[in-house]
Amino acid sequence: MLSIKGLDVAYGESQVLWGVDLDVRAGELVCLMGRNGVGKTTLLKTAIGLLSARRGSVTFDGTDITAWSSDRRARAGVGYVPQGREIFPHLTVEENLRMALLGCGRAASLDEPLELFPALRPLLARKGGVLSGGEQQMLAIGRALLTKPKLLMLDEPTEGIQPSIILEIEAALRRVKQEIGLAVLLVEQYLDFAERLADKYVIMAKGAVVAAGPTGDLRVEMVRQHLAV
Repeated sequence: MLSIKGLDVAYGESQVLWGVDLDVRAGELVCLMGRNGVGKTTLLKTAIGLLSARRGSVTFDGTDITAWSSDRRARAGVGYVPQGREIFPHLTVEENLRMALLGCGRAASLDEPLELFPALRPLLARKGGVLSGGEQQMLAIGRALLTKPKLLMLDEPTEGIQPSIILEIEAALRRVKQEIGLAVLLVEQYLDFAERLADKYVIMAKGAVVAAGPTGDLRVEMVRQHLAV
């Protein structure tokens, strides 16, 4: 589904990613982990086309999309929920969702995100900027799902979220993975959340992949070496 090979990315003269390889198969949930500042967000931004690769390739669904614009990638089926959610704060929940339909949405209605996150239904007329962090996160995920993606990339969806809503987000991701067969690339530092959901893990350090494998093989020494603060 998503195949990243030999990816180098730089901000000006400052190189951030060094020869990164990463694969997400159809129907698979891969958790990308690592300490702050190791390049996880940069990798997702390059995969969606917000940053350009200096070297290497990004292939999606068998097609090389390395030179594609971000909107073309979105129309092809790459969904993206950025860190910080980036909803429209002055639009209502319903207007935020309808903006996705106006952009590159392929859903027939707003039903799917409201079924996944029923807590949003009574908030449809409320401005996005007054929602709690958890409500904004549900809205951001629901908005991305309205594009009917084949791959959903989420950048730290549990950051600053209360535990009860983390469980709702976990249940929704498990459902879209199992029922829809959606591939998911998840950047996450909440280890328990990742272990419950992910099929595979990828750990980054200093802009490179340093460990990867089935989630069941994740060992305490890896966590201490690469994830513990």
